[in-house]
Amino acid sequence: MFRHDIGGGACIRLFGAHDATELFRLVDENRMGLREWLPWLDDNRGEFDSLSFIRSALRKYADNGSFDAGIWHDGRLAGSIGYHPVSWDNKNVSIGYWLGHHARGKGLMTRACSALVTHAFETLLLHRVEIRCAVPNLKSQKVPRRLGFKEEGILRQSEWLYDRFVDQVVFAQLKHERIAGTGPKIYSGSQ
Repeated sequence: MFRHDIGGGACIRLFGAHDATELFRLVDENRMGLREWLPWLDDNRGEFDSLSFIRSALRKYADNGSFDAGIWHDGRLAGSIGYHPVSWDNKNVSIGYWLGHHARGKGLMTRACSALVTHAFETLLLHRVEIRCAVPNLKSQKVPRRLGFKEEGILRQSEWLYDRFVDQVVFAQLKHERIAGTGPKIYSGSQ
């Protein structure tokens, strides 16, 4: 099972069925803020939905290496991060993430993304890591910028959010950029 220490009392680990209650609680407590940027909130109405999500995520991990994991800080669930389908043929992956309001401003997401980028390049031997954020979501865009990702452009009206399409900005980092030092390694952790 995937588990990665990111320092400061925090780690990333795959969700298990026993996490469904805590995951639903965190989603529910942050529903209004998350709904502004994430398209799946209306499909998460109870612990059973969180359990179904976890089971689906574990199947994806077993089938493809893609995953959704919890970010845990001081023993408490802080948010989620994951690889959206790994393209083994193209040797690339996209990272998606969110944090509960109580965990923001502590550097957790920057460290978590840095760990996943390092894992993608050094363990999975991928070539490209991508992060997409809604254009108005400036807080989310800070993470790839801090990690030295290059802004590649705007995907016009590429995501449906409940009642409207939103534009997304695409950031990417290539393996040689990370190795060459043009993308800072914030924390590599241990597996």
